[in-house]
Amino acid sequence: MKIDNTIALVTGANRGIGLAFTKALLARGARKVYAAARDPASVPALPGVEAIRLDVTKPDQVAAAVARAGDVNLLVNNAGVGQFGGFLAADSEEVARQMLEVNFFGMLRMSKAFAPVLAANGGGESGGALLNVLSIVSWINGGELAGYAASKSAAWSLTNALRHELAAQRTQVLGLHMAFVDTDLVRAVDGPKTSPELIVARALDGLEAGLDEVLADERTQLTKLGLVAARPSYLPQAA
Repeated sequence: MKIDNTIALVTGANRGIGLAFTKALLARGARKVYAAARDPASVPALPGVEAIRLDVTKPDQVAAAVARAGDVNLLVNNAGVGQFGGFLAADSEEVARQMLEVNFFGMLRMSKAFAPVLAANGGGESGGALLNVLSIVSWINGGELAGYAASKSAAWSLTNALRHELAAQRTQVLGLHMAFVDTDLVRAVDGPKTSPELIVARALDGLEAGLDEVLADERTQLTKLGLVAARPSYLPQAA
């Protein structure tokens, strides 16, 4: 999908990766970007950006977003929440439900709602595009981000299914995987982090190249390869 002259909607667009997507889409020639956030006042004022109120866990707000942004031909499902903690923690069930409600059901709700919009606005042989922000923990779960990782595994499965279900309307579905990105979620984590701008640049390059999947950093690429190793990357590794 070519980004020039497209009309996009980015969820979770007020900061981090979502804000980086908004700015990069405009820089690549997008005609308009709907920047969705639970508090639209938190979205920076930029030419070409229309801030809209959207909590992806609320069906009425999703329906309102469809009514307001009916000209969209690119949907970036970026909204997400994360929390540290393992499955044996006292609050693990509540945390897992929260992660799934936003990171999986929110993505599902948005994809279902906007699929007809993408089909209508794609133009010609295209049915528009859907870009789902996933993670390296879609494939591995070491327990530190247990509920978050489980929700991203579910979102990866959702993305794979949507790729098949939306094929008939020619909608491109791209899954974006990456390790730690320099955002608020992992501010306290030591170790290498990639800038949101670089992650987004690689994602949009992949979108324009017609890819189904973007592995946006070296650690993610090695982890994906490791899934078929003699001792797969999702198992505990020797010290």
